Parts: sequence; structure tokens; C-alpha cells
Amino acid sequence: MSASDEDRGRSVTGQSPAKGGKTAPQTTSGGSAIESFLADAKALAPVAPSADRGRLVFALDATLSRQPMWDLACGVQAQMFETASSIGGLDVQLLYFRGFGECRASRWVGEPKALTGLMSGIDCRGGHTQIGRALGHIRKEAKAGRVDAFVFVGDAFEESVDDVCAVAGELGLVGVKGFVFQEGRDPVAERAFREIARLTGGAYERFDASAPDTLAGLLRAAAAYASGGDAGLARLASRDAQAKRLLTAMKR
Repeated sequence: MSASDEDRGRSVTGQSPAKGGKTAPQTTSGGSAIESFLADAKALAPVAPSADRGRLVFALDATLSRQPMWDLACGVQAQMFETASSIGGLDVQLLYFRGFGECRASRWVGEPKALTGLMSGIDCRGGHTQIGRALGHIRKEAKAGRVDAFVFVGDAFEESVDDVCAVAGELGLVGVKGFVFQEGRDPVAERAFREIARLTGGAYERFDASAPDTLAGLLRAAAAYASGGDAGLARLASRDAQAKRLLTAMKR
């Protein structure tokens, strides 16, 4: 697959519903963090799809309330690669949204240091959720190449649930499973996140940012599925409590 604008770390294009069903403006924000992300993302060599490696989009809410979670995700994401490497390998694309209409994606990366480098240059900024726009990008990636699964980590939902779930349903039809992990107990977010997971054939789980091992385990389990399918997840579930938890959630 040739490198797209999104692969170079540029703004994800295409409108998606924002709060109240309105469309989010296509704006970008400046600053050294953005410039650093763009430079690092552009410097990465593109990773071509491989039948032997899984492909997973790692999508994160980077609005202002998420800074502790972002720091946590930076610290535990390498475990996704470690788990996947024992099964068949994993390529990951980082996707995040924050601020006023800012939604960006990196190239596909095949090793944890590259992803850590990208994430470490991003700070969280205030703004509404753009989950519909993120799912729209994943749909575009799935049409252009292969995407086995996506992970989304967030705590809020401020969009038209019907519009967002329509995109989730399309992802489910093409076999892209969504693993949706919620921090906190916001009931609006939980309802939407559970439905996104159901429509994609994936799984919903909740975690507490004060317990990093839970998120680390859930990410390992999602990576096991992306790199080894149902069998890969089942093998991990035989010895890993979080993987067993995720496997059970997929069967509900």
C-alpha cells in the first residue's frame, strides 16, 4: 500500500459527526508538539502489508481530560508488540484526536520504539470527541489494505450515536473488529462504546487508569487477536486473565 497523507502523520481527512450531529471543521493546530509528530511520522519507513503480520489501528482520545491515560498508554503499548511477536508480528498505526477538529494518523510502524517516539511528543488538548471521524479513517484504511482490528481508548462520547454506529457497522461487515476500552463509568460513553464493539464483532471492557496492568493486559489481548485471530487470542487466554476476559466479552 502506498503511503497516504494519513500515513505521513497529516490530518485525517473527511468529515464525521460531531456533537449534536454537526460536522467537525477541518482544522489543524500548530505548535512544537505537532511539528515534532509530523517530523517523526514522516521519517518512519512505510511498512508494507504482510500476510504473516497482523495490522491494528491504535486509536486514542487525546482531549484534555485524557493526559493521565495518554501517559499510561505510552508506558504499556510496547507489550502489544511483545505479545504479537510471539504469534506472528504486528504492525500498528497510531490515530488520535484532540483540540478543535484535530485528528491525525501516523504511518504503519512495526516496532515499539517507533510508536513510543510518536506518542511521547503529543500532549492532550481540550475539545470534543471525534470518534466518528476516527472510525471513518479506519474504514478508509480497510478499503486500501488489510486491517485486522482496532483498539479505541477513551472516556467520553459527544457525537451522534446513530451516525457513528453506522460506520462501526460497515467495519464489522468487512471483518475489522473493534476493541473498545473505557476509562471511568460515564453511562453515555458506555452505551456508545458497547454498541461500537457489538457492531464490529469485537469487545468492550472498562479499566481504571490507576491500575495500569489492566490496560496492558487488554492491549496484549487485542494484539493477540490482530496477529493470530481467534486461535491466537484463545492461546493467550489459557494463561492470561485479561485475554480470557476479552475472549469472554467477544462471545457475549
